[in-house]
Amino acid sequence: MTDELRARADARLESALADAGVRDPRPLYRPILRLLKERDPDAFERSLRWFEDELIPAVAGDADPLAAWLDYGRRLAHAAGPGTVVEVGPSGRSHPVEEGRPVRGLLLHLPDDPAIPAFVLRYPHPATRSQDATVELLAQRRVTASVYEGR
Repeated sequence: MTDELRARADARLESALADAGVRDPRPLYRPILRLLKERDPDAFERSLRWFEDELIPAVAGDADPLAAWLDYGRRLAHAAGPGTVVEVGPSGRSHPVEEGRPVRGLLLHLPDDPAIPAFVLRYPHPATRSQDATVELLAQRRVTASVYEGR
């Protein structure tokens, strides 16, 4: 992968994020990569190869940057272990994601293994207080959501 290809992919992602109403997925996927590196080095290496050989060329080309990154996030989460993908709406209520149905809210991968935290696949910007609390409690494993602190 060339620096020029990576720069084009980054620029296309930044442009897509400008009007998308979602946060940059790159920081969201780092915890999954850290977990893979610790628990399954082979899956980590496969994920890095897919990033370099498939994701970056696709995003630098004609692929929808946000859809390509979401696909990568789902691949990472699946590599970390089986689970369920749910969408959390503005009120904090969740429902399973149905194939082909557009996703507008917070998207989480909930691993079947209770020792693994939830992974954020898509994070709306701005998010509601309920969505932020969901991330804090399930993905960051906080005991109390910040929305309740100081009351």
